Amino acid sequence: MSLTSILSSANSGLMAAQTGLRTVSDNIANINTPGYVRKVIDQAPLVSGGMGAGVNVTQIRRATDQFLQRASLTATASAAEAGVIATAMDRAQALFGNPGDSSSFFARLDDVYAAFTAASTDSASSIRRDQAIDRVTDFLSEASRISTTLQSMSVEADTQIAAAVERTNQLLKQIDDLNGEISRGRVQGGDTTGPENIQSQLINELSTLMDVSVAARANGGVIIRASDGNALAGAGIGGAAVLKYVRTEGASGEITVSLTGGSGEPFLNARITGGEIRGLLDLRDRELPALGDQLSEFVTRSVDELNRAHNAASAVPAPTSLTGRDTGMELATAIGGFSGRTSVVIVDAAGVAARQVDIDFDAGSMSIDGGATTTAFTPASFMATLNGQLGGLGSASFANGALTLSATGSNGVAIVDPAATPSDRAGKGFSHFFGLNDLVASSGYPYYETGLTTADPHGFTAGDSLTLRVAGADGARIRDITVAVPAGGTMQDLLNALNATGGGVGLYGQFSLDADGALSFGGVTGQTVSVVNDQTSRGSGGPSVSELFGIGKAERASRVTSFAVRADIASAPGRLALATFDPAQAALGRPALAIGDGRGAQRLAAAGEAITRFDAVGGSSAGSMSVSRYAAEFAGSIGRKAENAVSRQEIAQAVAAEADTRRSSAEGVNLDQELISMTTYQQAFSASARLVQAGKDLYDVLLQMVG
Repeated sequence: MSLTSILSSANSGLMAAQTGLRTVSDNIANINTPGYVRKVIDQAPLVSGGMGAGVNVTQIRRATDQFLQRASLTATASAAEAGVIATAMDRAQALFGNPGDSSSFFARLDDVYAAFTAASTDSASSIRRDQAIDRVTDFLSEASRISTTLQSMSVEADTQIAAAVERTNQLLKQIDDLNGEISRGRVQGGDTTGPENIQSQLINELSTLMDVSVAARANGGVIIRASDGNALAGAGIGGAAVLKYVRTEGASGEITVSLTGGSGEPFLNARITGGEIRGLLDLRDRELPALGDQLSEFVTRSVDELNRAHNAASAVPAPTSLTGRDTGMELATAIGGFSGRTSVVIVDAAGVAARQVDIDFDAGSMSIDGGATTTAFTPASFMATLNGQLGGLGSASFANGALTLSATGSNGVAIVDPAATPSDRAGKGFSHFFGLNDLVASSGYPYYETGLTTADPHGFTAGDSLTLRVAGADGARIRDITVAVPAGGTMQDLLNALNATGGGVGLYGQFSLDADGALSFGGVTGQTVSVVNDQTSRGSGGPSVSELFGIGKAERASRVTSFAVRADIASAPGRLALATFDPAQAALGRPALAIGDGRGAQRLAAAGEAITRFDAVGGSSAGSMSVSRYAAEFAGSIGRKAENAVSRQEIAQAVAAEADTRRSSAEGVNLDQELISMTTYQQAFSASARLVQAGKDLYDVLLQMVG
């Protein structure tokens, strides 16, 4: 080996050792720098003519571990997702309050029943009446407040999704731009660990927003892929993908993506499997709507049972007129579905029955004051027959879907059903179905048990249409389908149009009509439907298909804010129905309605124990139970959901912390390890320096010999 080769080899060793020492120096200087990854140098022997010619630093790289990085990014995304949900569910639980506290939402309904219990012992007391009305108003106001806040939280989540999408686009662009800088540095043989560390920190932040996978590029930099494998950054021509948050009127916003080098904008909602965006999507599309839907079901059934009790009672004196709610259908269709018997009674100011019209829906006949003479009626002639039977002491009318019964002069009107054969349509008595003596009114159509059968006319205008959105179990949109009202006029024709495989939702599930006339949708694999736009109307100015049948969670959840104590009762507590019409006294010609009778108040106080039907909403199954029991189960489910969300967050955070610790142990700076490296490079530098000195000495000897 020549002296030149020896000196060249020694010089390469000096340079390699100096590079190693600088690397160690950088590592130690950045030991507490967040996101800094330890640098190491790779060396390779220099070979010339088959002989060693020194050492070469092939690259300075970061001490990364792809497996640990992937585990850390996935765990970070899961922790971020769980954190978003846990925080929101904790807020939602706080809205309802602790079920054990007297100020909680559920305690307010108990206060309603307690107020009516107190009123039953002193039904003539205006103070007791005012207290009862105040308790009902307070319960409804609190329900409306909670529902509105839940909806506001959904809007807030929607806004946060838009902001997160915007930040995601910024991160993807920055990551993609750094790829170019890293690649140029690699080609030039420079130290690219600086931009790589910056890029790594951007990727870490990106993983908090959405679950991504990272793969190294051969020429330096990384490729970022979504959980479905589509490249979002680093794939080559076209730059980073661009996510868009698209809001559609009448529907939730959606995330779309323009892929790098691709065309079109495939939907990405379902492809985001972790991170804050996934958590926000789940909150907006699943968790919060489920709470709102269950709250609406609970409040609606609570109100309906109060109305059931109030319709079975009467004020004293009896009101001069009873006007029902808008049923959304014509009278003939409504009357045609009744069975059993009911009586319309005209009572004088003293509470004595002046005329009693007994209606037998099974026989299709009416009689007066229990007489044997009957008059037949059909659904079409019901109104005219009833007016004839009232004999000028009262009248009946029907307008805008609502039935009105009035008494003449100073008389009043009351409705009573016989205990043995009460009237019934869709599980409600005559007065209850029409809402003739409701305590709580609604500005909408809150009850979806219409009583309609497949043979009944649907009543909607042929050619009108509604657009349904089919979504998967995760809430992501599958397809929007516009369904036209068919020319056929029966409910079966409407069902056929809704369930058609072409022009309907038949490919994804089926609509069905139950025995009470409630319309429901069952998805093939958990799909749901919501309403994007509904241009239908039942008759002139009547309810739309979605309003009448409550299609979609949004329609059902909005019921809560429509309830209020009936205006005439709120302004005149004397109209509160706390008494019960007594047919036995009426038969004897005695007052059938008496001041001080608290049996109607007792019915209202016991409304919480009445068994009623609850639909499957918010993750709870359908079933029949009391309102009070449902309240207890609902309160428990809220607590469990919040507790489970916190538990998932704690587990996810623990996994993320462990993954970060293991990643840090592989990528972070260890002083002991750096001391060893520094000693090694110092010794290598000294050895190379001695080799230089030896070469110099040899040159000196050689020069002396020549001289």
